[in-house]
Order: sequence, then C-alpha cells, then structure tokens
Amino acid sequence: MKLYVTLFLALLLSKVSNAYDSQPMLTNGLDKNISANVVVKGVSIPWAMVQLPSKEIVISERSGELRVIKNNRLLTQSITGLPEIHSNGQGGLLDLALHPQFSKNQWLYFTFASPQGEDSGSNTALMRAKLNITTMSLTNQQLLYKATPNTQKGQHYGSRIVFDDKGYVYFSIGDRGQRDLLPQDISKDGGKIYRLHDDGSIPIDNPFVTTEGAKTAIYSYGHRNPQGLSIDPVTQNIWSHEHGPRGGDEVNIIKKGANYGWPLVSYGINYSGTTFTDKTEMQGMQSPALHWTPSIAPSGMIYVSSDKYPSLKGKFLAGSMKFNHLVLLTIQEKQVISQERVFENIGRTRSLLQGNDGYIYVGIDGEGIKRLEPK
Repeated sequence: MKLYVTLFLALLLSKVSNAYDSQPMLTNGLDKNISANVVVKGVSIPWAMVQLPSKEIVISERSGELRVIKNNRLLTQSITGLPEIHSNGQGGLLDLALHPQFSKNQWLYFTFASPQGEDSGSNTALMRAKLNITTMSLTNQQLLYKATPNTQKGQHYGSRIVFDDKGYVYFSIGDRGQRDLLPQDISKDGGKIYRLHDDGSIPIDNPFVTTEGAKTAIYSYGHRNPQGLSIDPVTQNIWSHEHGPRGGDEVNIIKKGANYGWPLVSYGINYSGTTFTDKTEMQGMQSPALHWTPSIAPSGMIYVSSDKYPSLKGKFLAGSMKFNHLVLLTIQEKQVISQERVFENIGRTRSLLQGNDGYIYVGIDGEGIKRLEPK
C-alpha cells in the first residue's frame, strides 16, 4: 500500500513539475499604461461579444438573452428572435461571430444549447440569422449544424466560433461529459472542432469526408472542452484554449485531421485525485503547445492587432476564470515562446473582444463589461 501511495504521489508531482518547467508563467501585473475600466454592469455571464459596424456591442448572456451596449449604456431591451435555448449547467446561449461581410449581409452566427431532437436534454448547435439592430431582432434563422444525440448532462458544450480568410467557419463542441465515448470516435459528435462553409455545407476537402460513417464536418478531434478559439491573421493558424480536468489545461494549434489525444493522453487527473491515464504523449497524437497544472480554467482568447496597445500588439490574450487574470501569449509560427500573467484581479474573465473601434473589451462573470484603456 505504501509503495502504491508513493508511486501515485510521484506521478502527480511529475505532472505538476513538467507543466511548469515546460513554460514558466512570468508575472507582469496590471500594465502601468493600461487601465481596466467598467463600461456597463448588469450582465451576469457574458459568454461572448461582437461589435457592429454601427459601434453597438452585442453580448450573449448564457441564460439565453442577446443584450446590447449602445453609447456605453446597456439597453433594457434584448434582441428578439432567438431559437429555443436550453439553459442547462454550462449550456445556454454561447458564442457569437459576425460574418466577414456582415456590413453587406447582416449574418450573425451563434452557438447555443439546442433541445431540438428526439432525445431529452440538449446539445451544441450552430445557427446564423439576420441581425437588424434598428428593430432589435433576428430573422431568417438557419440551423447550420446540430450535434446529436441530446443529453441531460450539463457540462462541456464548448463552444467558440472563428472565420478564416477563405470564409470557412470553425466551431468547437466539448465532450459533453462523455469522456470515454465521444472524443476519440469520429462517427460521433462531441470533443471535436468542426469546419463548414459559411452556409453550413460541408467542404469537400474536410479530412473525413471520404471516411465511412464519419461526421464529415469534423476538422480535428480528441478535444475535451475548447472554450477559447482564435486565429492568427498573419499565418492563419488557428489556436484553441481548452479545459483539462484537474490540471492539464491546454493551448493547441489546430491542424486538419489531427487527434489531440483526449482522454488517452493528458497532464491532468480526475477531480477526485485519481488518475485516468499515465500518458502525457502518444504517437500519432498532437501534444499541446502549452499546458497548465494547476488548471487556470480557460475562457475567451483573442489576437491583438490594435495600435492602441503597443505592448500587446501581435500577441494573444487568453482569460483565466479561476485566477481572475489574463494571460499574454507570445506565439511565433507554431510555438508559444512565452506567457505572462497580466491584468491581475481583473475578475472572472468569460469573454474577450477586440472591437472594430480598436479597444479590447473583457466580459466578467457577475460584474459586467470592462474596457482596456491606454492612459
């Protein structure tokens, strides 16, 4: 028994040591030249934000509302026309994204926990609809993808959305609390990142289009719960920010057809303290570009291109819900060069937005929306 305990502790210490030794977290603190100022209060769980060409900011409340900030004021009226949304644990109204040609076509894309289907519960869906900000309404709803089957489990819906410069739309769905069933099976939804044309059709060069029985929308698999997704506009590399269990949060560069290993490989352990794998790497599976133990609880992730922030420009910002700070990632090509803890005590960060006004907005659970303002 003593030998078992000794080996168990050694394994845990090895995982923690490897995580920190591989990429130490530097402490920067709140940038002396930038302050985080409250724009509006009254938002509970601001899962995502987009800024319209007309400057309004649209916010998804996880409970199932689309709220609007106009002239630095949170409007009392919500946008109407949403589909039925299952507010269930981590599920509800999730990510938002504007079509790259939004000013011409008014397409708003969003993910949500959809109860549609024969089974009880819900699963993650991607929809688009025309947004009319003048009438505060959505019309012409088009369901582009709906994961199946539904489940009453309340965890790991994902979900983030990005467009690349070719007009493909990518979105993530977590493993829905079915770790040993879904992520490694490409015939099933869950634990995947998907790629579609903007109208929901399947690209003919998706990696599993010709694989019998596969979900042909899948772009990569073996994910646990990606709740950050961002694209480098220079290289067009897609990066994810993913929840591990107890330890093993990851930053991954997303590759076509790649397997990211969950749950066969991980730097994390069960929440109970027991192990579910003794492997942190395996042939044929992608290792993370960066991992954290203990977990930081990943949230939104953005690439900073704004000239308003010389110290942040050309880098990625990612949120930590657990430790109430942001992480500044310096990435070159396919490698994370460094990470810094910035804007400490900013709050439980849920979402990040670099608006078309050049400012960075931070959605904070239970507090509202903050804006990073150069002094």
